[in-house]
Amino acid sequence: MAKDSKGKAAEEVPEQYGDVVQRLEDVVARLEGGTLTLEDSLKSFEEGIKLVRRGEQLLNAAEKRIEELLNEEGQDVVVPLQAGVKPPALPSASTPAPASRGSSGASRSTPPPEDDVPF
Repeated sequence: MAKDSKGKAAEEVPEQYGDVVQRLEDVVARLEGGTLTLEDSLKSFEEGIKLVRRGEQLLNAAEKRIEELLNEEGQDVVVPLQAGVKPPALPSASTPAPASRGSSGASRSTPPPEDDVPF
């Protein structure tokens, strides 16, 4: 494996997500430093793209594993994660089912959070 100017193995992509993030932060710092040549900037950018893709692979694998674990527990509920949106709480065995909103006229004891407004 080829070595870069700092003696690190070039093109070696970390296996752990935290390591990917750390290396990506290092790449960004180098690029923002403004001291790289054009060629070195392109190499750093290429390394950053590879790291981003590896990070996405690791996150997708983790999401798939979570889905599998939920399915193993008998909960076929898969809710895609969205930035800034709090996922709904999953019912647990010790939590009673919510009361029906039928004609009972029961009112909610607490108002919904402001960020739950549909518009």
